[in-house]
Amino acid sequence: MDSLRDPDTGCPWDLEQDFATIAPHTLEEAYEVADAIERQDMPGLCDELGDLLFQVVFHARMGKEAGAFEFGDVVAGICDKLLRRHPHVFGSAAERAAGLAAGSWERIKAEERGGSEERVLAGVARALPALKRAQKLGKRAATVGFDWPDTDGVRAKIAEELEELGEAVGTRDPARVEEEFGDLLFAVVNLARHLDVDAEKALAAANGKFERRFGEMERAIRDSGGRFRDFNLESLEREWRAAKQRLT
Repeated sequence: MDSLRDPDTGCPWDLEQDFATIAPHTLEEAYEVADAIERQDMPGLCDELGDLLFQVVFHARMGKEAGAFEFGDVVAGICDKLLRRHPHVFGSAAERAAGLAAGSWERIKAEERGGSEERVLAGVARALPALKRAQKLGKRAATVGFDWPDTDGVRAKIAEELEELGEAVGTRDPARVEEEFGDLLFAVVNLARHLDVDAEKALAAANGKFERRFGEMERAIRDSGGRFRDFNLESLEREWRAAKQRLT
């Protein structure tokens, strides 16, 4: 990395990058790691982890050039954080004996943020996928008691938001429709949190399922010599149900 960023002999592309231009590549590499895990591709995972590590090294090198931090500081920082957040492993004999108390992880993180309830939502990264960020925001708010006591309350909220979305659709105001649709999604994500479901993972799985079933429907239509334009909605629905049955 030092060679790639050398002002005299380095790579022109690497030299012109900064934190902002590299950040999208970092996100992309993280997603490719997750994809390799999802596909259970161990050689691919090894390769993608190397790509992700390179992103860390890249940012650390730019931090060093800016006089802000370097790779050793990154490593020391995460080690210190792990020590702080695992007193049940690295703490005193009394802390280790006490084990991991319920809520202690969030309590320690809150102390790291300064312990102020005015900063409850601080640190929830804006660059996270919207579903993941919504789930983290809801979880963080719940730590100070701002939450429904059970799923019944969340379901009622979803019904309320769905009704408000219907009213917004009636106004034909695109901005209001978008706002109410967002509120509905946020409520659904909160239901996922109450059910201990990872909303991002669940939607990714649903996307994959839809792709597989649609692909099977395409294959069947193609094998029959037909084309999509030859089918009306009712007949496409029959093909869809048949594809689902074949993939069950």
